[in-house]
Amino acid sequence: MFIGGGWRAALGGGTIAVVDPAREQVIGTVPAGSAEDVDAAVRAARDALPGWAVTPPAARAERLAALRDQLAARAEEIAATITAELGAPLAFSRAVHAAVPVAVCGSYAELAAEYAFEERVGNSTVLHEPVGVVGAITPWNYPLHQIVAKVAPALAAGCTVVLKPAEDTPLVAQLFAECVAAAGIPAGVFNLVTGLGPVAGRALAVHDGVDLVSFTGSTAVGRTIGALAGGAVKRVALELGGKSANVILPGADLGKAVAVGVANVMANSGQTCSAWTRMLVHRDQYEEAVELAAAATAKYVPGERLGPLVSARQRERVIGYIERGIAEGARLVAGGPDLPAGPGFHVRPTVFADVTPKMAIAQEEIFGPVLAMLRYEDEDDAVRIANGTPYGLAGAVWAADDATAAAFARRLDTGQVDINGGRFNPLAPFGGWKQSGVGRELGAHGLAEYLQTKSLQF
Repeated sequence: MFIGGGWRAALGGGTIAVVDPAREQVIGTVPAGSAEDVDAAVRAARDALPGWAVTPPAARAERLAALRDQLAARAEEIAATITAELGAPLAFSRAVHAAVPVAVCGSYAELAAEYAFEERVGNSTVLHEPVGVVGAITPWNYPLHQIVAKVAPALAAGCTVVLKPAEDTPLVAQLFAECVAAAGIPAGVFNLVTGLGPVAGRALAVHDGVDLVSFTGSTAVGRTIGALAGGAVKRVALELGGKSANVILPGADLGKAVAVGVANVMANSGQTCSAWTRMLVHRDQYEEAVELAAAATAKYVPGERLGPLVSARQRERVIGYIERGIAEGARLVAGGPDLPAGPGFHVRPTVFADVTPKMAIAQEEIFGPVLAMLRYEDEDDAVRIANGTPYGLAGAVWAADDATAAAFARRLDTGQVDINGGRFNPLAPFGGWKQSGVGRELGAHGLAEYLQTKSLQF
């Protein structure tokens, strides 16, 4: 465990095996942290909090810039580690899993130096102060990005952190801790406890020394963490599931919209909470879009452009949904439940047509390379279908022009919408409506999650 600025033996005696999902072989082990390990980490974070909270923002910015530089210097090692423990193709690990966290960390180095931690409102001075000790619980699908998206704004705000990474991908979290130490961030400001969610994660969520719990993962687990945190009257930020709609309006570039939509679903083997897993197409263009989607999907060969799923358990879940889609009457136009030959937790990239809004594959998060294609009659029908799930995390709209697409996007109940292929913006707030979560990550909005206000009246 990385606690109080150094590595120490875990107080709990268990270990967790880390498996390479492409080869189905154990590549390492990490300690299975206990409640006692979590307690030691929280105590270290509380001890470090007073000093870090009063560290000038400019000095915090310098440490974050140093952390960014460490992450950049070790980008190749980070990419290789994530490929080994997650299974993502190395090119994707380099371009996304390693590079995006560098950009996000750099953005918080700049924000820490520029943010208005004090403001004048009438006869009051409003102070924006750190919320305290943050318990960060991160997922396996974007293991370093989700760590940086929580730790960097927390440190920029003046908080201290205890991180519990996902048990499937803990090795890159250890690399991150090494980068923290090399960046000169004071002892105890960042602490790492590896372990199982029901043990270490729960202990962190209920610990009375934690002031805010930031969790990314499934909606089911998010409900539990929200209830635990709410019972203790502590702050919570939840980034949960999604079933995002990719709406293609008449007049859009159909070929581009379908190709980009398929690529979005297949990225990271479909293991992306914000993936556009529902493609909505007008009835007059529907069959053409289905043919285009099937052709685009054929390019994603398992073991080459498409990596494995993270675990055998995840593969079973995805295969179960594919079988359910067939049983419910959806038309299989690509892929299917048969497993590809060879080792690895691979599934065949799958496209369903003739999907109706109430089918499970149109309502529930599958978290695999599975696309559901739905037809709509008019724009009002498309809005009803797009908004007709418990989720509201992301989405996309394609139209003949940006103004038409943006007007439609305003009607969607979701936290983020890409207009005609708009690119990712690390400064824009990311987070969901409805069952997709509470709070925002990235940019100034992400920083604000880790602040609390105090008003001084004069």
